Amino acid sequence: MASENPVPSAEADTAPEQLTFADLGLDAAVLKALKDVGYETPSAIQAATIPVLLQGRDVVGLAQTGTGKTAAFALPVLSQMETGHKNPQALVLAPTRELALQVCEAFEKYAAHIKGVSVLPVYGGQGYGQQLSALRRGVDIVVGTPGRIMD
Repeated sequence: MASENPVPSAEADTAPEQLTFADLGLDAAVLKALKDVGYETPSAIQAATIPVLLQGRDVVGLAQTGTGKTAAFALPVLSQMETGHKNPQALVLAPTRELALQVCEAFEKYAAHIKGVSVLPVYGGQGYGQQLSALRRGVDIVVGTPGRIMD
């Protein structure tokens, strides 16, 4: 069955050279953070998914390690973030504690110029108390392992 709105495939590791992150419709604060970390042009997975995610559509993406998959979903989330609510606006599942922490660090780096964005890693091996306390204080993004999220 053919999809009505197919998502462009990302066949190469880099997008066409003339495409910039600004062309993708990202928020100015996110663009500033990307400049700070030295990102100049989107990878193929980023160019294919960011505009679709900014439209509120679902995406299943597949790309090699190191091609920018985390930025491909984190940048649109941050671009659409409504700060100040302190209720989770995004939930990211990661298969391991290490990956959850890595994703949290990426979100924090990309949110450097968005005032008040808070990201909370939630995973096993750490006491419930600290994590529940942080949730009660309010967070914008929760990144966790499936087991702890279900707890």
